[in-house]
Amino acid sequence: MKYKPIILLWLCILFISSSVYAKSQSAMGELDQLADEALQFTRAGRYEDAKGLLERFGVLFSKTRIADQPLTMDELRIVTAAHHDALKAITNVSLNQEDRIRRVTAFRLATDAVTSKYQPLWSDMEKPVMNAFQQVKNAALEGDADLYNLQLNEFLATYSVIQPSIKIDIPVDKVQKLDSKITYLDRYRSRVSEQNWMKELESFEADLKSLFAEINKDDLDPSIWWVIIMTGSIIVTTLSYVSWRKYKGQKLQKKTRDPID
Repeated sequence: MKYKPIILLWLCILFISSSVYAKSQSAMGELDQLADEALQFTRAGRYEDAKGLLERFGVLFSKTRIADQPLTMDELRIVTAAHHDALKAITNVSLNQEDRIRRVTAFRLATDAVTSKYQPLWSDMEKPVMNAFQQVKNAALEGDADLYNLQLNEFLATYSVIQPSIKIDIPVDKVQKLDSKITYLDRYRSRVSEQNWMKELESFEADLKSLFAEINKDDLDPSIWWVIIMTGSIIVTTLSYVSWRKYKGQKLQKKTRDPID
């Protein structure tokens, strides 16, 4: 019976850890829901309603930080900046509908990036981002500088929607590499007519493809592994205890049947 306390201890640890994790996920889930609803109201042109939800998000997010939720300092900084930008966009009457939607979408995706490490929503932006950059390449091939500038601006606007999320989910060195190339393409856009400029565009396109390939390569939510490991440990411990009890029982039974010397 000495193994029974060990099994009970494992069960207690699993229950307590699961309760803490569930409470954390509940708070983060509420934040994610507020961000999603704010985006829906923005798309519908209901800016006052969207503003109210964003303000509620700010209050809850502050409490979440105080409660020591599992967010890094970088994640807190990025989500805070995206939230501020979204709230500013909603209240800026000089911005058109498309710009407002883009900025609130960037906030929505950033919130999802910190609440869901498995297949974040921004990974679904692969097609729009890659299509926008293909238009940049097409304009460069045509040699039309005005069209190239127009398409590059459109791409940069599309890419800005996922940029906060990328900083959350992708290693810093890769983010810095992407940012430096984007700055280079933007700053020296007048070189589009140069012969080797297409190589610069193709190099950056390869980096974009690698970016989405990396975020889509995971097959299982990392949080599931924690549950599997904990459950597996309990099963192994339980089976070991059962096997030991069976062995002791068989040994005792054999001893009972054997004649006494």
